[in-house]
Order: sequence, then C-alpha cells, then structure tokens
Amino acid sequence: MVSLHAATSAAGRAASVKTRTGDPWTPAPDYGRALPAFTVNLLVRDIPRAIEFQKRVLAARVHYSDGDFAAINVGGVELMLHADHTYDKHPWHAPLVRGDRRGLGAELRVFGVDPDAVERRAREYGSSVVQPATTKAHGWREMMVEDPDGYLWAVGVRA
Repeated sequence: MVSLHAATSAAGRAASVKTRTGDPWTPAPDYGRALPAFTVNLLVRDIPRAIEFQKRVLAARVHYSDGDFAAINVGGVELMLHADHTYDKHPWHAPLVRGDRRGLGAELRVFGVDPDAVERRAREYGSSVVQPATTKAHGWREMMVEDPDGYLWAVGVRA
C-alpha cells in the first residue's frame, strides 16, 4: 500500500497518490458511461465515516467503497462520494482542508424515504436533526438531517 504522505515526485514535491490498492469494482470509463444525466458528487473528509452515516441513517446501499471513492444509492438516487485528498489539484482543495463549511444553501432531497424512520436512526446515531419529521402544507411529510460533513439531507414521503 502506498502512503499518501510518503510519496514524492521527482521534483521533491508531494505527489498526488490515491489510497486505493487494487482495482475498483468496475472500470472508471464504464461507470462514467452508466451515470444518469444529473449526478450528485459529495466531497467528504473521510469515506468510511460518510458511508457509516449513509448506511445507518439514510439506509443507503453501497455499491463500492474504498479510501478515495464510494458509489452509493439513497432512496433510488445514485450518488458518488470522493475523499477530499482526491481533489488536491482542484481550486476547492484549500477550503476543504481548512474545514470550511460545506453544502450551505443546498438541500439534498430524496423523496420516497420514510422521514420518521430516518429521524429515529439519526437520533440513535447522534446526528444533528435540523428539522424533525413534519407534515407540510405542500403535501409531504419530511425531515432534515445534517451529515458529518455538513450536508443537509431532506427526506420525505407523500402525506
């Protein structure tokens, strides 16, 4: 296994090294071609911690996960997670490693997911319930929970 911190380039600078060892579950070009027209990709500090939340609170199905990347499904919605270190060449890298707030102003809405069950699991897991399960005037029963990286998930069903 190659250490992220130990590898250096010929010029002596830290090289971009992913933590995955071995092959992913599907070749990247095949996965890319299979993605829907709109896809959510969340940048997270720690893939295993993010996956634990996704599974325990949102009842996500994990297709694949390693230290760099995960492909998951939450309530029928396909999502990708990338670890911060995989964005080391991206302009967002500095704010990510500083720990700046993520996702402020965006809600990740997944309908067809039982809000009461998610609220119960969120409280058991110790997650921040931003809005308890509530029946809204627009005809949905929904709740909002913040994940460990600060993203706001709104889940619900028709009332």
